[in-house]
Amino acid sequence: MSAVRKASVVGAAGRMGEHVRAALAESDTLAFGGALEAPGHPAIGSELEGGVEITGDANQAFAGCAVAIDFTVPAATLANLAVAADLGTAYVTGTTGFTPTQQAQLEALAARIPVLHAPNFSVAVNVLAWLTREASRRLRDYDAEILELHHKAKRDAPSGTALRLAEAIAEGRDQKLADHLVLERAGEIGARPDDAIGVQTLRGGDNTGEHWVHFIGTGERVELAHRSHTRAHFARGAARAAAWLAGREPGLYRIEQVLGLE
Repeated sequence: MSAVRKASVVGAAGRMGEHVRAALAESDTLAFGGALEAPGHPAIGSELEGGVEITGDANQAFAGCAVAIDFTVPAATLANLAVAADLGTAYVTGTTGFTPTQQAQLEALAARIPVLHAPNFSVAVNVLAWLTREASRRLRDYDAEILELHHKAKRDAPSGTALRLAEAIAEGRDQKLADHLVLERAGEIGARPDDAIGVQTLRGGDNTGEHWVHFIGTGERVELAHRSHTRAHFARGAARAAAWLAGREPGLYRIEQVLGLE
């Protein structure tokens, strides 16, 4: 049996942090070993399970940990990832909303440590992406549209998951997503281009995430959907990815590699 490695949780006192800590408690290969919050957070200095103290210092939070798990915002993720790179700590992040420049910074840091970045860690959502790609290959003449719904506090739109599903459609058709992505329709826009990949966004309430993929043909359509009712499955997927990533060579890894979906 392999030795149990310690994992640090970024945003440990937040909603996702609580779920990640619970997932680590269920793990046979990882143990909760570090807790990081933003400087000035009221929870800094308090103790969590196992006597782990919440700190605002990434160096302290990552010390002695094989991997860190992060669901925060792009600027914080990149700052903490740079510290992890200096310490040699593997990094799993579900942060979304990176600009192209920020994505390039993430990829540069992944040259120093193993990094796994995914817009969604749910096993079911990633199977949905696989199904979407396969359906796209076989329904090339059908119009492809995506609709997503999240809670009203979500800061980026469309969701990273919706963009991943759009990318899966493009992959199935051997296309470059940037050449076909449509994020807005308003006014006199003319007829829909045959090769468009549309993504529309809804926001409201406390919804943790719903995604629908439509392949719309003449007289029929195929619908693929995923509805999330809790954040726990995202956290369990992230813990699974962290256990897989710890100890690997530097590089940028994909959740599909963890799940055997490539």
